[in-house]
Amino acid sequence: MLPGVAAGILALAFVTEAGAEDRAAGEFDDVLTEEQRDQLLPLEKILAIAKQQIPGDVIDVELEFENGLVVYEITVLAPNGRVREIELDARTGKVLEIEDD
Repeated sequence: MLPGVAAGILALAFVTEAGAEDRAAGEFDDVLTEEQRDQLLPLEKILAIAKQQIPGDVIDVELEFENGLVVYEITVLAPNGRVREIELDARTGKVLEIEDD
């Protein structure tokens, strides 16, 4: 869990950051070793990177395997009403892709 993370950041309340982290981490418990999980950036940091790239309200967060990487896929509702998606390397925070949904 991320103590002190304000759920209010998610104005549409589709998913809370703490809930997304629990869900994302839980999906990979059987696949990732403890050491690998420890190497992932905290969701709070990943969300900060995403918001620098795409301002708006986070409406969904997923943790996936993609091309041999563990990737956070974050869906954002931009201020102009567009839904955008950003993919970040879960270990480094490097932006892998930004696209419009």
